[in-house]
Amino acid sequence: MRTKTLKKNRINVVTLGCSKNVYDSEVLMGQLKASGKDVVHEQEGNVVVINTCGFINNAKEESVNTILHYMQKKEEGEVDKVFVTGCLSERYKPDLQKEIPNVDQYFGTTELPGLLKALGADYKHELIGERLTTTPKNYAYLKIAEGCDRPCSFCAIPLMRGKHKSTPIEDIVVEAEKLAANGVKELILIAQDLTYYGLDLYKKRNLAELLEHLVKVEGIEWIRLHYAFPTGFPMDVLDVMKREPKVCNYLDIPLQHISDAILKSMRRGTTKEKTTKLLKEFRAKVPEMTIRTTLIVGYPGETEEDFEILKEWVKEMRFERLGCFTYSHEENTHAYNLEDDVPEAIKMQRANEIMEIQSQISWELNQAKIGQEFKVVIDRKEGNYFVGRTEYDSPDVDNEVLIDATKTYLKTGEFATIKVIEGEDFDLYGEVIA
Repeated sequence: MRTKTLKKNRINVVTLGCSKNVYDSEVLMGQLKASGKDVVHEQEGNVVVINTCGFINNAKEESVNTILHYMQKKEEGEVDKVFVTGCLSERYKPDLQKEIPNVDQYFGTTELPGLLKALGADYKHELIGERLTTTPKNYAYLKIAEGCDRPCSFCAIPLMRGKHKSTPIEDIVVEAEKLAANGVKELILIAQDLTYYGLDLYKKRNLAELLEHLVKVEGIEWIRLHYAFPTGFPMDVLDVMKREPKVCNYLDIPLQHISDAILKSMRRGTTKEKTTKLLKEFRAKVPEMTIRTTLIVGYPGETEEDFEILKEWVKEMRFERLGCFTYSHEENTHAYNLEDDVPEAIKMQRANEIMEIQSQISWELNQAKIGQEFKVVIDRKEGNYFVGRTEYDSPDVDNEVLIDATKTYLKTGEFATIKVIEGEDFDLYGEVIA
């Protein structure tokens, strides 16, 4: 018996995982809306589509728990149908069908037309750039490529997303123009590997040329680069970054580790010497650049010596932004053949040590910003503060700027000039410059 009256034929899309999944959900919702469907994001609906993540253990667990949560709702009559899509479904479909058979249908990452058909909608090829964005109105993710050709030993993404496939420049520009027309001011370029962009289509690394086109899009004020790979980095990108004010002085480049022994086992195609030289070239070419990286600790065979090398290097490089993850042993990856020999407690201890070092570095860098002025975009209001970001910060993962809302009124989505009056480990406090 139905315990709750829900609007019939309302489709609720639930998104788990990374920004690539956010983008995919937005494309799905845009297609559904174009077919006249009533579609919402993470609100109540009698039909549920769960876009899952299958990257590492925690993410897989969250995805499975979310599926079970909605299956319970289905049993209780609160929802009528549950569909599952995304990376977990791509990677483990046979297992999921066996373990949770009551799901109406499972779809992989490349089966959007089939999913739309199951939802009573048609796939419209002509809908380039038509998305229902779920992020705050001032920024949007813009996926410029799908899949990955890199052989990293720890990563299951090629299993779930396939080979690298660049989107043509003209299609990306059309999408950017549509986002700008809807009030988006910041484009966050995403891909499994930005630096590989264009090799398949144009026979050369073409990220710089793409940026040259995107800076011409009216209404866009910031363009941010996420997920670059250190091997074969196209240095002409830095020329565009230095020359074009719209391209943020910001680069997210996951480096994973720095001990040569671990880099070799990870199949990263680089060394400590090469990576350090590359980062120094970045700093020399664009001195004001903020570099964000992510590291993995507890990889199979990581010794105390390997970890010490990593720690000392983090202290030496003084990254503006850094995240640290514990290694997750993923089946069907190259590293799965190795023994997962670092105990979980040691992995956590090492991750905490790295973040302690980074916390101190971040605090020192933030102290140096006191008294300086920055252009800040206002993302939201939270309690008594407006919360914004500088061009050196990405949403959700980086520092934020807090401005006292009892003293100043600011509009979300707008830019303001802020003077920093206080700095903490990962946040700045500022006041508006009249």
